[in-house]
Amino acid sequence: MISPYQMLGVSEQAADADIKQAYLQRVKDNPPDRDAARFREIQEAFEAIKDQDCRLRHALFHVPHVDFDALLMQAFGQPRIGGTMATDDFVKLLSTLSIEKSLAELTKTPS
Repeated sequence: MISPYQMLGVSEQAADADIKQAYLQRVKDNPPDRDAARFREIQEAFEAIKDQDCRLRHALFHVPHVDFDALLMQAFGQPRIGGTMATDDFVKLLSTLSIEKSLAELTKTPS
């Protein structure tokens, strides 16, 4: 699943004005009469990260779609080309889903 930042083509440290500008450009390039579903995705992405409060809320409460069955199958399931994933690698993979990491990245101040 694509993140709101990727959808709008901005970095996670982008300013409110940059996010709004990117949103307006995406809306201009993808009007609702051309592709209503794409337009709706763009709107939802903008609503999720349009200001600092929304970005913090998104970082804290957004849970990315993870296919745990596929992860478990990859880690412990049927042998595949290259073998199964080592348990340590699986734990490292799960640790990348950390909310604390996302929060720390969002709240760090630019130097």
